[in-house]
Amino acid sequence: MSQSKVDTYNYRVVRQFSIMAVVWGLVGMAVGVLIAAQMAWPELNFGIPWLSFGRLRPLHTNTVIFAFGGCGLFATSYYVVQRTSNVRLFSDKLAAFTFWGWQLVIVLAAISLPMGYTQSKEYAELEWPIDILIAVVWVVYAIVFFGTLAKRKVAHIYVANWFYGAFILAVALLHIVNSAAIPVSFTKSYSAYAGVQDAMVQWWYGHNAVGFFLTAGFLGMMYYFIPKVVERPIYSYRLSVVHFWALIFTYMWAGPHHLHYTALPDWTQSIGMVFSLILLAPSWGGMINGVMTLSGAWHKLRSDPILRFLIVSLSFYGMSTFEGPMMAIKTVNALSHYTDWTIGHVHSGALGWVGFVTIGSLYYMIPRLFGRTSMYSKSLIEVHFWVATIGVVLYIASMWIAGVMQGLMWRAVNVDGTLTYTFVESVKATYPYYIIRLSGGVLYLSGMCMMAYNVYKTIAGVAPSEAKIPVLAPMAGHSTAKA
Repeated sequence: MSQSKVDTYNYRVVRQFSIMAVVWGLVGMAVGVLIAAQMAWPELNFGIPWLSFGRLRPLHTNTVIFAFGGCGLFATSYYVVQRTSNVRLFSDKLAAFTFWGWQLVIVLAAISLPMGYTQSKEYAELEWPIDILIAVVWVVYAIVFFGTLAKRKVAHIYVANWFYGAFILAVALLHIVNSAAIPVSFTKSYSAYAGVQDAMVQWWYGHNAVGFFLTAGFLGMMYYFIPKVVERPIYSYRLSVVHFWALIFTYMWAGPHHLHYTALPDWTQSIGMVFSLILLAPSWGGMINGVMTLSGAWHKLRSDPILRFLIVSLSFYGMSTFEGPMMAIKTVNALSHYTDWTIGHVHSGALGWVGFVTIGSLYYMIPRLFGRTSMYSKSLIEVHFWVATIGVVLYIASMWIAGVMQGLMWRAVNVDGTLTYTFVESVKATYPYYIIRLSGGVLYLSGMCMMAYNVYKTIAGVAPSEAKIPVLAPMAGHSTAKA
């Protein structure tokens, strides 16, 4: 390959985000295991306010979503947009700002949430000064990403970049609108919205944080890394385009299903339910597209644990996106709402889909980022896969069973119309399932510890190189094999 076809990619920021994704994954999941243990043994807060469930739970969600998941998204999007555009990132300095700015956001969250500074909004608990910092970092992220696309050397924009781009734009819109607040001090503010309008805006944000931060962005990973690991083109490029537009349009309308049987107008609840049911079609279209990319290469699943992580993540994606629309049906929601069934559903998507596709993508990238031919130990990846899979199954199955049991106990009535069970009886009946849930969480965290060790050994003693990276042929419309 001639020197003229050689370019230098900015892998420094990708390496930084990749390493921090693993670090924050360990921290966030460790906090999750602690609060899962507190559900079984509440005295594990040791009487310390900063360790109470109410303060650690938002720390857990913010760390695993925005620190682990967010760093994974920054890392992979910067990697993919360079590789598929055949150019270096738009600005190294702005890219570095996004890294350090995002780490500052995470550290401020880790300090403020245990101290009790919160807006009490799901996935949007952080107070207004941190919200402003998030918005600034995110706008710079958009400039870097879209600026890179604008100067690309390839006419075609590969579909993974469409998903990354939609995730970046939608999250900016959602965050800025939902976080509108009236500050009364540096650590306290009140929402700019009131009553049921506040609830509606919050769940428009909350569900679309799932739809765009936890789905669209990670579908960008799926559309790049599965074809790369399989070494085959995506099964149907046309289906990927249909998947994109159908998903992007439909997701925005599904939020009201979180507010069934509340003060929200009934017609609004029904719209949320209908669009949630429609959402099943594009979601499964994407899952089928990813899985069918293995056509003619199924044998690779036997020997490649990284591919297993990626493909099993799609299985959990398909399961979660079937379960979500089902739970949005009002009659089903009457049983599932406020129960641990919802917790099982969320973690099916979070641990199984988001966790697995991120882990698989990082295992693929890290050796390439640090100049190694492979990860330090393939057998450790194998063990990680099975330990994590068993952990997820234990977690979600226990919460499904507990949730359905809770819903049935709460609605059971005697002949005279009195409740058959007290609330405390339903809590006591749930106790064994909390122990199983904790066991699943411990297994999943153990897998992350294996990954951290594997990553450390892979990069130990290897000087990160900004060496010239050969730019291969531009990505064709139907293939990622040469990107």
